Amino acid sequence: MITLGLVGEGIAKSQSPDLHERLGASLGLAVRYDLVDSLGIADFDFASAIQRLRAEGYRGTNVTFPFKETAAKLADICGAGVQRVGTANTLLFDEQGLRAENTDYTGFISAYRHSFGHQPAGDVLLIGAGGVGRAVACALGELSARCIHILERDAQRADTLCQDLNAMGIAATCVSAEQATRELPTWQGVVNCTPIGHINHPGCPIDTAGLGAQHWVFDAVYIPAHTELLKAAHEAHANTLSGVDLFVFQGVDAFRFFTQGQLDPEQITPHVIPLRTHYVEQLVAQKPQRAS
Repeated sequence: MITLGLVGEGIAKSQSPDLHERLGASLGLAVRYDLVDSLGIADFDFASAIQRLRAEGYRGTNVTFPFKETAAKLADICGAGVQRVGTANTLLFDEQGLRAENTDYTGFISAYRHSFGHQPAGDVLLIGAGGVGRAVACALGELSARCIHILERDAQRADTLCQDLNAMGIAATCVSAEQATRELPTWQGVVNCTPIGHINHPGCPIDTAGLGAQHWVFDAVYIPAHTELLKAAHEAHANTLSGVDLFVFQGVDAFRFFTQGQLDPEQITPHVIPLRTHYVEQLVAQKPQRAS
């Protein structure tokens, strides 16, 4: 039995337990995946929670909002994704210490390459410079992005990410909504890393009139699976990558991280596409109602 967890705030409806337990069952490995939800717990201490999981024999844990930065700082050994992005969403309790990785970063690279091969990302409009936006932006640097054009309501956050990317050697610039609308037809990629499009935040994050067959489009939102942005991309004959892809690929990368030394990573690969198909069908079938 391998025991895993997820530490975060407001995670009661997370699909991660299902993904990891389902993947384990496919590979003949018994998996238990528990949620550690800080919501409503006064004075919740992340470091103490991690210590407790380790003491109780957990193999590792995923980490989500608002603890990803803290997780990276707590780690003894940081993988390439953590070093690049500065945050961690996966922790492994290793004999050599607490190992950290960012599978939003590695998962986006895997999802992109699965769908688009080695096609260069080109000029990319990045909408949203928060935690996921930062991880995806760093990943785009590994995917031959020519320039990342950052559209973000928080000017300071946009400027910080822009400076950090340029310092890494990834060309980036901040743009206004008007600039994005004007220049969109000449760019290749569109990436939404905001909540806009989610069932609780309906709508589309940009004017999609400039979308065309020359574009590839990614939306980090996966509830619903077919967001307004992705629908517009389909109508424009653009290639698309959904939030379901990131959810599955980052989860699979985390599972590889958790099971290193126990499973050959290549054993896991054949299960990725059936998992993706399952979650797309499940999320489309659910047609969830907007939360009040």
